[in-house]
Amino acid sequence: MKRRLLLIAALAAAPLAALAQSPSFAGKTVTIVVGYKTGGGYDKVARLLARHLPQYLPGKPNVIVQNMPGANSLIAANHVYSVAQPDGLTIGTFNRNLPIAQLTHVEGVKFDMTKFAWIGSAASESTILAIRADLPYRSVADLKKADKPLIIGATGPGANTYDFPLLLKELAGLNLKIVSGYQSSADIMLAVERKEADGRAGSLSSLQTFIDRKLVRPIVRARAVEPGIETLPVDEDFALNPRAKALMALRSAPEVIGRPYVMPPKTPEAIVKTMRAAFAKAIEDPQLKAEAKKAKMDLNYVSGDDALKVMHEVLNQPKDVVDEFSKYIKFGE
Repeated sequence: MKRRLLLIAALAAAPLAALAQSPSFAGKTVTIVVGYKTGGGYDKVARLLARHLPQYLPGKPNVIVQNMPGANSLIAANHVYSVAQPDGLTIGTFNRNLPIAQLTHVEGVKFDMTKFAWIGSAASESTILAIRADLPYRSVADLKKADKPLIIGATGPGANTYDFPLLLKELAGLNLKIVSGYQSSADIMLAVERKEADGRAGSLSSLQTFIDRKLVRPIVRARAVEPGIETLPVDEDFALNPRAKALMALRSAPEVIGRPYVMPPKTPEAIVKTMRAAFAKAIEDPQLKAEAKKAKMDLNYVSGDDALKVMHEVLNQPKDVVDEFSKYIKFGE
């Protein structure tokens, strides 16, 4: 009986062992689990990759997208971490700020970001503050000296529309008044169009159209850099003291891996290596780049090793820094 059980166990493990030794995805389906509903940025990038990734994976498997929204993508992350098999057939992409959720002990976090098998990131996503182009202010110094507070529209705590200007106000001394409660970024921009608000913060990709239209001008960015804003001042450089600088750096660190992609813990190294190489090649594919440009997405591969460095940087903060950070930043929508 014991020998039979050992034989059954060996046979069950054989497919995974074979894939680990010589990764081939022929005849298989790879699922990208997206932590949000269809139509958003995470979903659009995943579907673009799903169309181009197969040709760079051995065996050219079918790649599909499964949306698993809920709890600001905590549900998807917990699924990939604890439920999905480490066989290379499940990939997860979710909120870039999940390390912040882990750091601040948000209820529902049942994963360790450093133990995922990191493929890397499909893009960096820098947050910027942009104000109406018809206003006379052109620099951070101007916003510090403004006669009256600039009204910055925001959705609410936990969103970059709120958190980024909050730290600029509290830790860099910009004369801002944050008005929250807008249902979406589109609603904020409508308020800017009507001159009910003076500007908003958000990702460069979400504001680029309005910058191109000359409705708003960018004033300052977070540490992640994207093409076109390389020379834009960085928020940390205006921090009033070293502690403030550390808090601002901590908020923006996850943006370096703006579109994270992982596999379950204990995924065999050979599979991880194969998937990383396929992602890097797919993101450089000329056709993918053309589609991304048409969709106003700027993709660039950030390696799994670099992504892990960011995870360790975020999660190894001293307790006093975390406690103060938690006074300002709340993980959420």
